[in-house]
Amino acid sequence: MKVLVTGGVRSGKSTYAERLLGEEPVRYVAPGPAPDEAADPDWAARIAAHRERRPDSWTTVETTDVAAAIRASDGPVLVDCLGTWLTALLDDAGWETERATLEAIVTSATEAVVASLGEAVGPVVLVTNEVGLGVVPDHRSGRVFRDLLGVVNQRVATACDDVVLVVAGRALRL
Repeated sequence: MKVLVTGGVRSGKSTYAERLLGEEPVRYVAPGPAPDEAADPDWAARIAAHRERRPDSWTTVETTDVAAAIRASDGPVLVDCLGTWLTALLDDAGWETERATLEAIVTSATEAVVASLGEAVGPVVLVTNEVGLGVVPDHRSGRVFRDLLGVVNQRVATACDDVVLVVAGRALRL
């Protein structure tokens, strides 16, 4: 089972994804930037809330190498979330880097994730953000993020058995 769970911010997608895997031991892959409580207490509190609701049997792996984390597991994997993963990739590359270079970096990393899904031993659930349904961002960074996440989501969805859209805590299989 490979499932991509998408939705807006605070839509309930992470909770839905966690319920798909139940209480059995899960490798929880957190691919986003590490929380800096002093710089962003809201982000740190959000990460802490996610940690607190995970069962004790789950193992957390904080890495941007999502493909390696999936390959290293011999059981269920939850990746939460591809939006924060993309943010970390773009942070590492530099947001002002030429767009073609950013696209190449993201494409390469996405293809590695897609390949790892084909090799995964157990079920894999990936959470992502759905962006681009609203206004066009004023800033280049917002447009780059929106466009690249759309590409990531489309490509990962092709490697999944199911795609689920979560809105207001309600799930719709696409």
